[in-house]
Amino acid sequence: MMRFRRRAAVAAAVTAGALALSACGGGSNASTAAGGAKTLTIGSYTDATPWDPAMAHVGHFLPLYQAAYDTLIRRDPDGKLQPMLATDWAWSKGNTVLTLNLRKGVTFKDGAAFDGAAVKANFDHFKKANGPQGATVKNVGSVAVVDADTVEYRLTAPDPALPIYLSNAAGLMGSPQALGTDAITSEPDGTGPYVMDKAATVTGSQYTFKKREGYWAPELQKFDTVTFKYMPDTTARLNALVSGQVDAALLDPKSEAQAKSANLVETSKQVDWQGLLLLDKAGKQVKALAEPKVRQAMNYAIDRKGLLDAMLLGRGTVTSQVFGASTAAYDKDLDGYYTYDPAKAKKLLAEAGYPNGFSLSMPVSSAFDPVVFSTITQQLGEVGITVKQESVQDSDYRNKVLAGQFPMAFYGIFQPEPWIAINHHVGPNAAFNPGKYTDATAQALIGRVQKGGADGDAAAKELDRYVTEQAWFVPFFRVDQVYFNRPTITVQQQIQQAVPSLYNYAPAS
Repeated sequence: MMRFRRRAAVAAAVTAGALALSACGGGSNASTAAGGAKTLTIGSYTDATPWDPAMAHVGHFLPLYQAAYDTLIRRDPDGKLQPMLATDWAWSKGNTVLTLNLRKGVTFKDGAAFDGAAVKANFDHFKKANGPQGATVKNVGSVAVVDADTVEYRLTAPDPALPIYLSNAAGLMGSPQALGTDAITSEPDGTGPYVMDKAATVTGSQYTFKKREGYWAPELQKFDTVTFKYMPDTTARLNALVSGQVDAALLDPKSEAQAKSANLVETSKQVDWQGLLLLDKAGKQVKALAEPKVRQAMNYAIDRKGLLDAMLLGRGTVTSQVFGASTAAYDKDLDGYYTYDPAKAKKLLAEAGYPNGFSLSMPVSSAFDPVVFSTITQQLGEVGITVKQESVQDSDYRNKVLAGQFPMAFYGIFQPEPWIAINHHVGPNAAFNPGKYTDATAQALIGRVQKGGADGDAAAKELDRYVTEQAWFVPFFRVDQVYFNRPTITVQQQIQQAVPSLYNYAPAS
């Protein structure tokens, strides 16, 4: 077996230097007075319910679940995997069995023991429920209980991302006595650092958690009380931060100046890319899209820098690649692979057999800045590509994209580790590849990535260059996720996550 043993080290995630208490607003909820209670209030972009761990999502949702649930594996802010409920783990030869050794002496909120049988019960429930992250365990055929402290995840095909999935939704452990009941949908039952305070919780508005007595990792309990206030509106989150109603929240570049003037502390990380998904690369709806030169022309037709300035005040990085800068696939040279060159775009269209251009449709939604749709339409039109805008309801936009009802769509796409990205939007079975487009070159590279290891990393880099050169997408830029907190706490951003994990907050020194 290839053994990956790691020491259990859970350190407080703090930013460098002591930060002074802000004089602005009505004062923070986080008290650091000697002997006083320490509280943390987060302005949350998302609502977590239901609390059944099988229905958990990642990204904005995950920190809420982390209050009540531990995961089998924990992911550090820089992406390194650390022990949590699993003390260590190992792949078999061929990477088809992942063996986990489990922490002893841990119990769920209801008193049930955490053991191998609990892990199997959670996997079976997660698989059956097929929630938002159900596809992450598609390559796991079963979980076998070797003994009370050991389990085996038995795969039907290698999946190098499984340890990462077990640090996210697929690794959240709920009490086997509560799984599948109505109770766990409204009140979480995990082994986590906090338990829900039902009296201070209002579903759809505010979720309050109190420190759990006897928790196995007290170093993770940096606050006595943690509250999440559901605030989907950015302006509401900004006002709550400035007034001291919340201690931390995700904002946007247009809120940055006001937040800084209020002496709030900023951290930022690039998590997503925004641009055009070419959903019909096989040319079944629009024949022209089957031609690589046509897709390349579309890349040359877009003024990425101008669009970034107009939409996000320049807060981001222009790019031509869809794999993220924090991954092994990333190639810095590919960020500038396509430049704004309408003349070259017209030349490529002519070479592809479309000197007079062609037409295609694109969905339009009020969920996005309208400047992006007008700019795409204008700039593609300037090289001869006529874009027909079709308005769709905000609630229908994603479903229509996933169904491939349009040949092209603007979207913001997550930039995770290469194998996860392949399954998300690059590979033939990816959700954001509804046409299941691929070719022999890409498939050979994808096969190497799936096996993992150093060659898998090398193949990921080759795949990144290949899909960029073949113009499978029209990326515009990587977006800065702008996160602010009051100076009474410290925050460390989490790799490949729009908001920090709950473990990344601490009272300021």
